[in-house]
Amino acid sequence: MTIEPVPSMRHATAVWARIGLLGFGGPAGQISLMHRELVEARRWVDEGSFLHALNYCMLLPGPEAQQLATYIGWRMHGVAGGIIAGTLFILPGFVSILALSILYVTLGELPVVEALFFGLRAAVIALIVQALVRLGRRLVGNRVLAAIAVLAFVAIFMFAVPFPVVILLAALAGYAGGRAGHPAFSGSIGHGGGNGLAEALPQPSTSGAARTGLMFLHLWLAPVALIAVALGPDSVFTDLATYFSKLAVLSFGGAYAVLAWVAQAAVEQFGWLEPGEMLDGLGLAETTPGPLIMVVQFVGFLAAFRDPGLLPPLVAGTLGAVLTVWVTFMPCFAWIFLGAPHAERLRANRALSAALVAVTAAVVGVIANLALWFALHSLFAAHRPSALPGTAFDVPLLASADRAAILLAAAALVAALRFRVGVLPLLGGTGLAGVVLGLAGAAD
Repeated sequence: MTIEPVPSMRHATAVWARIGLLGFGGPAGQISLMHRELVEARRWVDEGSFLHALNYCMLLPGPEAQQLATYIGWRMHGVAGGIIAGTLFILPGFVSILALSILYVTLGELPVVEALFFGLRAAVIALIVQALVRLGRRLVGNRVLAAIAVLAFVAIFMFAVPFPVVILLAALAGYAGGRAGHPAFSGSIGHGGGNGLAEALPQPSTSGAARTGLMFLHLWLAPVALIAVALGPDSVFTDLATYFSKLAVLSFGGAYAVLAWVAQAAVEQFGWLEPGEMLDGLGLAETTPGPLIMVVQFVGFLAAFRDPGLLPPLVAGTLGAVLTVWVTFMPCFAWIFLGAPHAERLRANRALSAALVAVTAAVVGVIANLALWFALHSLFAAHRPSALPGTAFDVPLLASADRAAILLAAAALVAALRFRVGVLPLLGGTGLAGVVLGLAGAAD
């Protein structure tokens, strides 16, 4: 394929803005969009370069699609290009979710809005199950990896083992297996090969990238330390800054894997949201452009809105949303500028690659936990603690089942898995069904 000359910064910025505005459908849709715009339509990047860059980003914590945009922007126009590409990838989603969050807290109690979100929850459950099926087929290719996925599910769902511990244990198991040369861990976590980076793309200064990476580390950690010192450990802003900073370091395996940790922490540990509200946030993230992990912005908004201190609630909520997005994405820029230029050495390390293979298998179990946890809390109104000794999960009371929610979720599952209905039509259909059911119930 003939590679076109590298475009001007102005032209590239317009294309990155277009990608940011059209970036629906989660990482698969966003990566496909970038491939179509950069490789197929404009031929700014060749196929091998694109896949090679994606393999780099798969090794890093954080949303790989946003990091892929940052990395390609850096290769095309240096540090400024990387910052522009990565920022424009998340900016439309940030503005959209902030506006929808404000509408949610001001209009959310209206019957039609409640009914709309009732319908969206069914679609979100179906989308999580769909992601679980797809990832399971791709990432769990043998009995050893299947056992890791099952153990991860049991650990996090039945025994409430913290998400970081599950990921660490899986990584250690894979690392040991890789060192021993076990064939179960010989798979690849990437999306294909690649013959190196295109000669048409310039090679930016790695020292400049390193300095920029250190700058982003400072931009990330300095505000966290300042907030902790100025507001103290009892402030919701301190909790948001420290918790989502930890999340940024451990966010391997895609958004759905991380959201299992976010959902349980936000609902059970901090009490920022109710389970149904977490599903509402996922619905907002699914219907807006940008990475699915932007749902953390909704969490940060509600957390600060409900504990505003001396601030007006909407001002506190907006600051909470900004803070959450800041500590989530500043590390993403840091990982790219510090690590991506040297990531090929990491890919060549057999033991490290095996550790990442095991982590991706564990992610399947973590997503299964997320799907079941959301379903139980969305479809049943009451629960009781498990009677099994040593366990830490809730059992739904069958008498509290919401039949309308179960039927709608089942229909959404059939639409997603059997008929492969797209994300936006699925969300639109279940949202409309929720409104119809809500209006019918109100009429009765």
